[in-house]
Amino acid sequence: MAYDLRAVIADGELLRGVVAELAAARLASIGQGLSLMPVTDELFDSVADGGGVGTLGFWGLPGGFEENLAAWSADGPVAYVEAEYFGGVGEQRAAVWNGGRIVLGPLHVEEGEPFPSGGSPISQALRRLGVVASAGEDEFAAVGLDRHRHSEAWIA
Repeated sequence: MAYDLRAVIADGELLRGVVAELAAARLASIGQGLSLMPVTDELFDSVADGGGVGTLGFWGLPGGFEENLAAWSADGPVAYVEAEYFGGVGEQRAAVWNGGRIVLGPLHVEEGEPFPSGGSPISQALRRLGVVASAGEDEFAAVGLDRHRHSEAWIA
């Protein structure tokens, strides 16, 4: 079974202001006051600077979009996350901007690599956004990122 996610995650109020600026953007509420903005093909095309993907090593971060993430982070931390799995094997990437600069990452765990002791890249990013996990779960599960298997499903 496949799982893919390419999304911006931040405080719901912060992202509501962002969506007003981007006609192709849509939001989904996740847990603990956060919202998720999937980077769909339509959003990617509407914000890309024409140079393909950005320079931070992400597959689906449009070229130049990291400048938007930095600008939005003036109002609070903003994460960009990617995950792609098939049959339990895959990769994760994540970074967090705050105050106009990257404060975490970019983090990357390749296929077949174990997660570091601090948790998966996405869980580490969510922790930077203030997510608190209960005993026996990680931050990924705490906000329900396991509810949908594909980015577009969050806004379907």
